[in-house]
Amino acid sequence: MEEITVEQLKQKIDDQEGTFVLDVREPFEKYQSDINYDQSTLIPLGELASRIDEIEDKKDKEIVCMCRSGGRSAEACKILGTNGFSNVKNLKGGINEWARKIDTSLPVY
Repeated sequence: MEEITVEQLKQKIDDQEGTFVLDVREPFEKYQSDINYDQSTLIPLGELASRIDEIEDKKDKEIVCMCRSGGRSAEACKILGTNGFSNVKNLKGGINEWARKIDTSLPVY
């Protein structure tokens, strides 16, 4: 599985590359800490398999899966891969790494 660093994701967002971010945390986690990026959506990992049709139109786009620290998003990458998504990356260190290195105003939890 391919990984992407928070610095690389930040550069893609700044460059407006159209990278899609799939947040697989629980809703309460998103309220605690969020990257505030308009090309992202929240589908908790436990619901991803049954809601995959919601992101079917992103099948050929670059998708970065994100969670708190990288474990759940790695699972999400596997689910997407088995469903024909070809350009999927795991955000190394998750939102906590983003909070440490990119937006230090966010809480690490």
